[in-house]
Amino acid sequence: MTLPMYDGFVNAAVEVFGQQKVVVDRYHVVKLYRKPLDNLRIKEMKRLKSALSADEYAKLKDMMWILRKQYECLTETDKGKLALLYQYSPSLKEAHSYALKLTQIFNTHCKRKSAIAKLDRWIIQVKKSDLTCFDTFVETLEKYKPSIANYFKSRKNSGFVEGLNNKIKVVKRRCYGFTKTASLFQRLTIDLQGYRMLEI
Repeated sequence: MTLPMYDGFVNAAVEVFGQQKVVVDRYHVVKLYRKPLDNLRIKEMKRLKSALSADEYAKLKDMMWILRKQYECLTETDKGKLALLYQYSPSLKEAHSYALKLTQIFNTHCKRKSAIAKLDRWIIQVKKSDLTCFDTFVETLEKYKPSIANYFKSRKNSGFVEGLNNKIKVVKRRCYGFTKTASLFQRLTIDLQGYRMLEI
């Protein structure tokens, strides 16, 4: 059973299904360790905006998206921008490095026991560093580690559900003003399987 990282959901699921069957969704873990990185980026970009010339600061455009991508997915231009940012902000370079290492752990197909060992090493490295931005996340990771590590058993996630929820939200915005529930569900049905309905 794949769940978001909320005490009420996780505790209830563990009580009913047992610890070994409860998986804290990777999507929610990623959101939690990206947030402190984003906060540090915002802080550092404000500092650099006042410290650099306008022309030099302009070279650091679109850093939010660049920091969220895997390095191998970056263009040469993006890599140049990232290298420049690393020069100006060693702390952001270090934090980005830890975020990429954690992503790499989740992308690696390994067994649960091996994944826990990798997560433990990551936690030790972060605690030994001078960074404080990940402190809250590390506490959360340690708290939910058994359920997070269950992801590595079969790599289950709630991507489909998250995607469906997003589609429903978009449809609700597009159908603003509809007065009949049936009309909303018809629009949703067409958006979700319209092309397949035409193929029949």
